[in-house]
Amino acid sequence: MNENILSEVSNYYSSKVVLHGATSQGVDWNGEDSQYQRFYQLSKVFLDVEKPEASFSLLDLGCGYGAYLDFLKSLSHSVDYIGVDISESMIVHAKGKYPNHTFLSSLDSNRKVDYAIASGVFNVRQEVGDEEWLQYIYDTLDQMNSVATKGFAFNVLTSFSDEEYKRDYLYYANPMVLFAHCKQCYSKDVALLHDYQLYEFTIIVRK
Repeated sequence: MNENILSEVSNYYSSKVVLHGATSQGVDWNGEDSQYQRFYQLSKVFLDVEKPEASFSLLDLGCGYGAYLDFLKSLSHSVDYIGVDISESMIVHAKGKYPNHTFLSSLDSNRKVDYAIASGVFNVRQEVGDEEWLQYIYDTLDQMNSVATKGFAFNVLTSFSDEEYKRDYLYYANPMVLFAHCKQCYSKDVALLHDYQLYEFTIIVRK
């Protein structure tokens, strides 16, 4: 994994949470409504297969201050949650807001979970070129695949976004490229969700 990329990502999000605190703006989202829409799409990795009241473990990669926990609490499932974020400032806010849950600053490849999700971690590439950033995405997906035994889900800004709204420091992925990568490398059971009203898509991989 490119340490320079990780350092830049950490600095970017640390500055956001220092400025905005434990809010949707603090993790660089526009607001809570869109944030929860993303959570719902990502959660389909288990919502579509696990029965109500089922128990399972879940890793939230790029957890920020832990906002996904509030969404999980609205469900009937019992989830053993682990949050991971490379920003120490995010982890401090997460532990302060949710003291009874586990938050880590790095991913332990030996610690297996049933499911893993990643929301927004592939969006802010700043000065990194397209090829290098895509390889960073592939490397991160390899990590998610290695720790998640039942499946994982992630979202990315879409290359089908309107040109006037695109920003140079953000990465807009071709959804078909990532769909094909996941089909070829991780599982035959892959879903591409591109039918909700945000400039992004979600990919779900089930094993």
